[in-house]
Amino acid sequence: MLSKICFVALLSLSLNADARPPAAALPPAPQETTRIAQVVRFDHQAEAVRVDHAPSLNGTLDDSLWQSAKPITDFRQREPHEGDPATEKTEVRILYTRTAVYFGIHFYDSEPSRIAATELRRDASQDLDDHFEVLIDSNNDSRDAYLFEVNPLGTQSDGLIVDEFGARGTASPEDLDFDSGWDGVWTSETRITSDGWTATIEIPFSTLNFTQSKDVVWGLNFKRFIRRKNEQDLWSAYRRAFGIVKVSQAGKLVGITNIGSGRLFVVKPYALGGFDKQTGTNVKALHTGGLDIKYGLSSKLVLNLTGNTDFADTEVDLEQFNLTPFKIFIPEKRQFFLENAGIFDFDIGDRDQLFFSRQIGIDPVTGQQVPVNGGAKLTGSLGGFQLGLLDVDTRSNGPNPYGNYGVVRVKHPLFGSSYIGVMGIDKRSGNPLDSYNQTGGIDTRLVLPKDFFVDAHIAATRSPGSPPGSTDAGAALSYRSDLLEGTIERRRIGPHFNPEVGFIEQTDINESYADINLKPRPKINGLRELQFESFITHSPDTHNNVQTQEWQGTFRAFLNNGAFTDSDIVDVFTQRITTPLQIYKNIFIPVGVYHFTRHQLTAYSPQDRRFTYDMYERFGSYYGGRLNQLRVRANYRPNAKLSFSASQVWNRFRLPEGNFSIDLASLQTNYSFNRFLTFTSIIQLDTANTQAVSANLRLRYNYRPDSYLYIIYNVGMQFASLAAANPPQIRETRFAVKYTYSFSPEFRRSPASAKQVASD
Repeated sequence: MLSKICFVALLSLSLNADARPPAAALPPAPQETTRIAQVVRFDHQAEAVRVDHAPSLNGTLDDSLWQSAKPITDFRQREPHEGDPATEKTEVRILYTRTAVYFGIHFYDSEPSRIAATELRRDASQDLDDHFEVLIDSNNDSRDAYLFEVNPLGTQSDGLIVDEFGARGTASPEDLDFDSGWDGVWTSETRITSDGWTATIEIPFSTLNFTQSKDVVWGLNFKRFIRRKNEQDLWSAYRRAFGIVKVSQAGKLVGITNIGSGRLFVVKPYALGGFDKQTGTNVKALHTGGLDIKYGLSSKLVLNLTGNTDFADTEVDLEQFNLTPFKIFIPEKRQFFLENAGIFDFDIGDRDQLFFSRQIGIDPVTGQQVPVNGGAKLTGSLGGFQLGLLDVDTRSNGPNPYGNYGVVRVKHPLFGSSYIGVMGIDKRSGNPLDSYNQTGGIDTRLVLPKDFFVDAHIAATRSPGSPPGSTDAGAALSYRSDLLEGTIERRRIGPHFNPEVGFIEQTDINESYADINLKPRPKINGLRELQFESFITHSPDTHNNVQTQEWQGTFRAFLNNGAFTDSDIVDVFTQRITTPLQIYKNIFIPVGVYHFTRHQLTAYSPQDRRFTYDMYERFGSYYGGRLNQLRVRANYRPNAKLSFSASQVWNRFRLPEGNFSIDLASLQTNYSFNRFLTFTSIIQLDTANTQAVSANLRLRYNYRPDSYLYIIYNVGMQFASLAAANPPQIRETRFAVKYTYSFSPEFRRSPASAKQVASD
C-alpha cells in the first residue's frame, strides 16, 4: 500500500535527521556564563534569562530568580478597543535552564474580588473564566505553534495551531484559539492575590519535542482574557482580524542557547477490566490491555504508535435528532485521532471533509465501536514539506468486517500561510462487495494581499465497479476584515463521489454559494458589535434539476458583557426529497419538492456570571406542515468545585402525515475534588427512542503527569450515529476501570506539582 511504503521510507529518513541546525544568520553562541544572549532585534522581542536551576514554581514570584528577567508589559487590546493599551497591567518574565523554559506572570487587577475562576477540570473550556495563553512557535516557521492556557486556579488546557488556524481548521474569532486534541506534559501553579493573580509555568523542552540547540529563536505570543470586561489583551497580533492564531504576527523569543534535552519519548500502557452487555446479548467480561508510544524522530517529526487501542475514557456524544435528509456531523473526540490531527485537514466545503477519522473504529450508522488492532501515525515536517501518515487496522465485529485504513497527507508551504497539498486515502475491507475504497485529492490555500484568500480543491474516489461521476471540485474566494466578511464559492460533486473515510453531507450537486457579513461597531453604550449577514446557496443536481436552495438573513448584536443575540430573520428553503424520508417511526415525508420558510430568535445571557443561559425559538413551515423548536440551555457554577449544565429541546411536528413530539434533554454535573480528581455525570433523555434515558458516570484521577485512573459506567450509546433518518440505536450497559501509566524519562515532576497533588 502506498501509505505503508511512504511511511517506511520517511521513517528511515527521519531517524537520520538532524535535531535542528543552528540559525546561520545569527552570531556565534556566547559563553555559558552570559546571563542574556543578545541577538538580532524584532518589533516584539522578549529575552529569556539563563538560570542554573529551576525557580520556585509555587504560583508566586517571590523567588529572587524571577527578578533577573526583564518583564514584558506592552499588552494591547484586541477587544473591545483594537490597539488601545490594556486596561489592566500584565508582567511576564521568562527564565530557562538546560531542560525547560519557565514563565512567571503577574496579572494586576484593580478589582481582584471580581476575578472569574470557576473551572478545575483539565482541558475544559475556560471561556467563563479569566485566563492566560502562551503561544510557542518552537520551529520559528510562522505557521504552526503550541498553545498553553491556564486560569487563576492553575487549571490547564493546551493544543496546537496548524497553518495559523485554530479549532476545526478555521480562524474565525468566534471559534477556539487552538485545536485541543494535543496534550502536553507541563506544570502550572497560580495564586489569587490582593492586587490580582500570579502564575508560574514550567514547559520541558521535550514536551515541545525540542532537542539540543544553540542561539534559539522562537515565535512567541501571549493573550490575557479578562472575563468581567470581555477584554482580550495580546502582546502581538492584536488586530481583530488576527488574534493569537496568527502565528506569523507573533513576537520573537531570543536568548535561549546551549540547551540539552532528550527527544520526546512517552510510553503509555493501559489495563482495563469490567463488563459489557448489549441489547440481545449476554454479559461479556472485559479484561484487556494495550500500549501507546509517542516518539520524536526529530525536532519536527513525531511518531505515534498504538496497540489494541481502547477509547473507554472518551466522552460520550450528546444525543441528537436529525431533522434533515442529510448526515449529521459529530466531531471526533478520541485522543489517538485528535493528536496532531490538523495536518490531515482537507476541507472541501462547510463541514465536509475528505478525511474524517470517525469513519474508523465506529460504525457510522449504529454508532457501535469496531475494535482497533493498532495503528501508526507520523506527523510533522521533513525537507520543507508538512506531512501526515496514518495506518490503522480494525478487526471484524458483528456486521463490520475487518478493515485497514491508510492515509497520506503532504503539504508544501507557499508564501505567507499559503500552501498546496495532496491527500491519498486507501481503505481495504473484508466485505467482498466493497473490498476497497480509494480517495485522492489536491488542494490549495492562497493568502492574498488586502485580506483576500482563495481555497480550491479537486478530488476523486474509486471503488469496485466505480461509474463516472466520482469527482468533487470547488473553489472559493473570501475576504475578511474588521468591517466586512464575504465568500463566493462554486462546487460540483458528482453523483457517485464516495469517500468512505470522509464526510460528505450531500452528493450530486452543482452548487453556487455567496455570503456577506457586515460588522459595524456603532458608538452605543454597552454595545460592542452588530452583524448583518445574508447568504444564498443554489444547488441543483448535476443534470440541473432542483435539489436544494436556501436563502437566509441573520441579525446579531454583541454586548460588552458577553451577551448576544443571533437571530435568523428569515430562512427560505427549497428541498427535493427523492426517496421517502422516515422522520419518526411510521411517519414518512413523501417524495416531492418542498418550499418552506423558517425563522429563529436567539438570546444569550451575559457571560460574566455564575449562572448563564441561552435559548432559541425556531418556527415556521416544514415539509408541507409546521415545526416548532424551543431550546433552553443553562449553566450554573456555584463554586470552583461544582458545576451544572442542563439543556432541553422541544420539537413539535404538525405534518400532513401525522402530529408528534420529540423531546431531548440532558443534565451534566461536574464535581472537582481538586485539579487532579474529577467526577462527571451526564444524564440524557431522548423520547424518540423506546428506552429514552441514558447515563454516563465517570471518575478521573490524574495521579501523576499524563497518567490516569478512570472508573466509568455507561448505559446507552457512547457514540452517536452519523446517518440520516435516525436509525434505531443498539443499547449497551458498560462498566470499566481503566488504568494508564505514562513513562517519560525527560519529565521531572516539580516539587510544587507534587505538593499540589497531595494537598488539593
